[in-house]
Amino acid sequence: MSMEELIKTRLAVLGPVALRVVNESHLHAGHAGDDGSGESHFSIEIKSPAFAGQSRVASHRLIHETLGIDVLSRIHALSIKATPS
Repeated sequence: MSMEELIKTRLAVLGPVALRVVNESHLHAGHAGDDGSGESHFSIEIKSPAFAGQSRVASHRLIHETLGIDVLSRIHALSIKATPS
C-alpha cells in the first residue's frame, strides 16, 4: 500500500466529508528530507465533524494521533489544512 493510500485509510476513521491527500515529494527531490522513496512530503486537506469546536492545534494533534508514529516517522513533511464540516 502506498503512503498516500495508508494516510487516506487511517484518516477515514475521522469520518471526513472531504479528504484530499497529495504526494508532493517530487517537488522536493534532492532537497533535505528527500529519502529517494518518492513518499517523503505530503499535503492533507480534510473536512470532518471531528474538528468541530477544536483549535487548529487540537485538530492537527488529532490527525497526528490518528496517523500514528509508524506513519509519521516515515515521512519528512506534512502540510495540514483541517476544517470542521
